[in-house]
Amino acid sequence: MRAIILLSLLIISASNSALAEPDFAHIKHMAQLSSDTYEAVQQEELNTTTLANKLALQDEVLLHDAVIPNSDVLYFLSENDHYQTIAIRGTANLNNVIVDLTVSLQPNKALGILLHQGFAEAAKQVLEDVRPHLKDNKPIQITGHSLGGAIAVVLGMLIQQETLPLEKITTFGQPKVTNVSGAKRFADLPLIRVVTQDDIVPLVPPISPLQIRNLDIFWHIGEEIILLAPHQYSITSGLKSAMRATKFTNKLPSEDNLLAHTIAQYLSLLEQLQQNRQAVPYRMDINLFGISID
Repeated sequence: MRAIILLSLLIISASNSALAEPDFAHIKHMAQLSSDTYEAVQQEELNTTTLANKLALQDEVLLHDAVIPNSDVLYFLSENDHYQTIAIRGTANLNNVIVDLTVSLQPNKALGILLHQGFAEAAKQVLEDVRPHLKDNKPIQITGHSLGGAIAVVLGMLIQQETLPLEKITTFGQPKVTNVSGAKRFADLPLIRVVTQDDIVPLVPPISPLQIRNLDIFWHIGEEIILLAPHQYSITSGLKSAMRATKFTNKLPSEDNLLAHTIAQYLSLLEQLQQNRQAVPYRMDINLFGISID
C-alpha cells in the first residue's frame, strides 16, 4: 500500500513541467508589486494617491484598489503595456499564519476540490470586486505574499475556470491551499512559488512521512523556486517540494524565520540574483520508505 501511495505522489510530481531558468527580472517586479500592497497602507488607511505614485515609477497604471469589507483583504489592479496584474496583501504576523492554518480542508463547490475555506472565501470576494475592472482581452497576472499569495492561488483557479486570459501567478512565502487531489486537478495552473530557505510559512501545515498514507493532506501546486545563499537558487516541484515540510517542527518561529518570511527579505535576495546567479540542486537528506527523495 505504501509503495502504491508513493508511486501516486511521484506521478503527481512528474506531471509538473520543468522550468527553464526563471525570469528573475519579472519575478522581482512581482515581488515589488506585492510589497506595494503593504506600503499603500498608512495609519491603517489605504492611500490611493501614494499607491498610484509608487506604481507609476514602475511603469504601472493603477486601475482599481479596494479593501474587502469584513475580511480586510487589500488588493489592487494595475496594468502596463503587456498585462494587467492583481496584487493581494498578506500579513506579517507569522504566529497568526500558523494558527489560521490549523484547520481542516473543506469542499469547495465552485472548484470541485477541497480548499482552505478562509482563502477560498477571500478569493471569491476579490474576484467579485475586481471582475468589473478586468479587461477580458489582456493577459492577467496575479501576485501576493504570505496569505496574499494563498488567496492569489485560489483566485487564479477561479479566473482559470472562467476562461479569462490567466497568464501567470507568482507568489512569495505562500502557505498551502489544497490537498493532493486538488493539486492534481489544477496541475496546469501557471503558478510559480518563490520561497526562502528559512521561511516556514510555505511548509505549514507540516506533514510527516507517515501521514502520506492519508492523501487528504495539504499539498502545494506548481514549481517552487527556493532562494538560497546570495546569488544561488534551487527549483523543486511535486513530492520533493512537499516533503520539505517534514523538516519543520511545531516549535515557535524564531527571529530568523520571521526575517526569512518578510517581503523585504525576498526583494533583497531577488536583487542579488539579477546579475549573478547559480542554480544548485536542493538537498533535503530525507528518506521515504527507504527511497531517497534527493
